[in-house]
Amino acid sequence: MRLPPHPAFDILRFAQGEPGPARRWLVRLLLALKRPGEARDVARALLAGKRVRARDRAAILWGSRHTLRPLPPLPPDGDEASLDLRVATPAEILSGGAGTAALVVLTAPGHRLVPGATTAIAEAFAADPGLFALYGDAVVLGAGGEPRLPVLRPAFDLDYLLAADYVGPVVAVRRTALDRLRLDPSLPGAEAADLLLRLAAEDPSAIRHLPRLLSTWSPAAAPPPEGWASSRRALAERHLAGAGRVEAAGGLLTLRRDLPAPPLASLVIPTRDRVELLRACIESIRAHTDWPSLEIIVCDNDSRHPRTLAYLQRLAGEGVRVLPCPGPFNFAAMNNRAAAEANGALLVFVNNDVVAHRPDWLRRMAEEALRPEVGAVGAKLLDVRERIQHGGIVLGTGGLVTHAHRHFSGTAPGYLASLRVTHRVSAVTAACLAVEAEKFRAVGGFDEAAFAVDFNDVDLCLRLDAAGYRTLMVPGAVLHHHEAASRRWNPEARLRHEAEVAALRARWGERLAADPWYHPGFDPRAGTYVRLREWAGATSR
Repeated sequence: MRLPPHPAFDILRFAQGEPGPARRWLVRLLLALKRPGEARDVARALLAGKRVRARDRAAILWGSRHTLRPLPPLPPDGDEASLDLRVATPAEILSGGAGTAALVVLTAPGHRLVPGATTAIAEAFAADPGLFALYGDAVVLGAGGEPRLPVLRPAFDLDYLLAADYVGPVVAVRRTALDRLRLDPSLPGAEAADLLLRLAAEDPSAIRHLPRLLSTWSPAAAPPPEGWASSRRALAERHLAGAGRVEAAGGLLTLRRDLPAPPLASLVIPTRDRVELLRACIESIRAHTDWPSLEIIVCDNDSRHPRTLAYLQRLAGEGVRVLPCPGPFNFAAMNNRAAAEANGALLVFVNNDVVAHRPDWLRRMAEEALRPEVGAVGAKLLDVRERIQHGGIVLGTGGLVTHAHRHFSGTAPGYLASLRVTHRVSAVTAACLAVEAEKFRAVGGFDEAAFAVDFNDVDLCLRLDAAGYRTLMVPGAVLHHHEAASRRWNPEARLRHEAEVAALRARWGERLAADPWYHPGFDPRAGTYVRLREWAGATSR
């Protein structure tokens, strides 16, 4: 879909630049010829009727992309009950044209409520006296008025809203909140976002997302108001309050936070032999980490190869702490032991198959992890084919949990720009995870009894969330991850994995069923953000 060049539409450009069918099939053919073994795996799975396995193998071979079909149908026109509700633009509200309705729906040129939206909005407010602001989903219309793109939003996320206007201008508010907070006329195009941010400062739970289609968006029908970009920047600068700077890339913003006294960061790297992986990891960190004070702790789980032992001895002589961690492999226990002995105020857990290549990766993660309200922070990880290996963890997809945007191009903007801007997620991988030591210890660290190898990162993030710390994904921190390059599967490992799956479901079953930071309209059987499913909507969240 072609979008106007205005930066307000940058959040929708995830579907731009996709190759046409002919070129796409040509690329697939060439990749199949280049990697015949992987192509045979796809064919064998299809012939055996294993559609899910075939789809997964195809994503590995060809990569993932947004197909986003079927689009949610537009509701038919119909009569709606008379409601104590008024739909008005910010200009109309500021001029006193919103009347005395108990509910006011802010809108803007190019946006229209769909039939049934006002009834759904009124019912949501009636069902929840603590609800003061509500937003929903939208469908982007083409130049001819045909539905083209779904805009399926997550639950309210302050960090995401500051970086990208993922909510849009269609927001319903109670009259009492509107009269008390009022719209700011100095922020054309960002009045709704500003209102939500000020309301969130009082009570974030007063803002909800209604996962259902409420409006249409016609980018070609009306340009955003003049000053939209400066209004968005002003919101971010106001939030930083002089303690940082705002970097703009079109309509997307990055809030860089000042760190006047960067603390000691303890990097914890578990390993067992595979010296070539460990060497690449540590040497890349030394060469590509712009941080003034680092402590590297290598947790050695019974390495035996002479080359590995020689390298560990050399590291010890160079100031790296080599911590013996003998016994059966327990990833969580190794990290816990290192964290207990670490001197740093910031803990950074790094797999031995991770490679740094951008010097600012740790600084970008630390700027978020050192905020009082933030718990775990994750990075964007790329695989050996320069595709997305980790863009945050989504709960409930793929049968349990899945990495967001897995196998998408490493340069993809992500759905609603989520691979470009910092935003909230349910969990991040411990392959590269930063957290303040005090917060980590306050929740008891990794659960080494229930999750020795798998899901300890998911469990940690959910326990941090339960303690009041949000988990953030920072796409500006980019590293490479050769996932599971150092792991070996055997029958014992599979039994342990099955037990950890059962433990995760037993402890976090409700959260696994409904990830607030991922829309239920996406098909959980496909890769994340790949395909939609027929879906009737849900209650506000």
